[in-house]
Amino acid sequence: MTQRISLTQYLVEQQREHGHIPGQLRLLIEVVARACKRIAIAVNKGALGEVLGSAGSENVQGEVQKKLDIISNEVLIEANEWGGHLAAMASEEMDDIHVVPNRYPQGEYMLLFDPLDGSSNIDVNVSIGTIFSVLRKVSNHRGVSEEDFLQPGKQQAAAGYCVYGPQTTLVLTVGDGVAMFTLDRETGSWVLTTEQVQIPADTKEFAINMSNMRHWDAPVSRYIDECLAGKEGPRGKDFNMRWVASMVADVHRILTRGGVFLYPWDKREPNKPGKLRLMYEANPMAFLVEQAGGLATNGTQRIMDLQPTKLHERVSVILGSKHEVQRVTGYHLEKVAAASSQD
Repeated sequence: MTQRISLTQYLVEQQREHGHIPGQLRLLIEVVARACKRIAIAVNKGALGEVLGSAGSENVQGEVQKKLDIISNEVLIEANEWGGHLAAMASEEMDDIHVVPNRYPQGEYMLLFDPLDGSSNIDVNVSIGTIFSVLRKVSNHRGVSEEDFLQPGKQQAAAGYCVYGPQTTLVLTVGDGVAMFTLDRETGSWVLTTEQVQIPADTKEFAINMSNMRHWDAPVSRYIDECLAGKEGPRGKDFNMRWVASMVADVHRILTRGGVFLYPWDKREPNKPGKLRLMYEANPMAFLVEQAGGLATNGTQRIMDLQPTKLHERVSVILGSKHEVQRVTGYHLEKVAAASSQD
């Protein structure tokens, strides 16, 4: 019988053998994983737990909050604020940062999270998830401010997500590849089920919201048109489209079998660089995708090189199989170069 490796054993081995995980970071990841188990229980109860439907409030982005959005946010805060491993937290559901109260010891890490990604799918029983990102507090000043969080994604110490689907799966990177853990509901433990996840460089699947096609920029339209042309078109192969409207679910599929995910800038809100949040969604997912051999850009730049200017900054996202992301990014860069030559 194959030995089953728990999340704790995996983290201890990473710390002991490879030196990737300091003690505080290991504790932080374990606490986040325990919080995700609590969220999974609430999600699985659904209507039985009276957690479905709207909470009747809006978050800082002006989006209507679901009851489970608020519950998940509270679970993550309560689980993490007292352990001594964090200095502060930031959430997609909160206007400002949450500094660890003075009654608790303050650690050297900062946690960012989207407590429940894909909220529109909650009431229809489609996969949703929790996304998290870990940064080190690098400034020397006392206390914590929003500016401490404004670090490019390449400085992340760890990132991951938990997808609440037919199985509850935790996906994690500490900068040494990507590992997947499945929740064993009988024992309540996270069990390592996949190590060194690799995204195929080539794919025949793309994920994009086709209802927005009339608003797309020319490079995105060019790429999707080529995919839709199939074997008879310039790509010489048929593509399938997938779209779950839950970034966690779409990225999980890409990590599992390849594909490309696009949530691009479009003409509906031309002054906004994109829809997804850089700090809570794009950066942690970009870290995971790159660690699995894929790429993640905003169309012209590597996402993890972007310097954030505000906590809830938005960004265009193109990520997944290496060769497809390179192609879409190349189309964007061609447009930029053509515009520059005309100036």
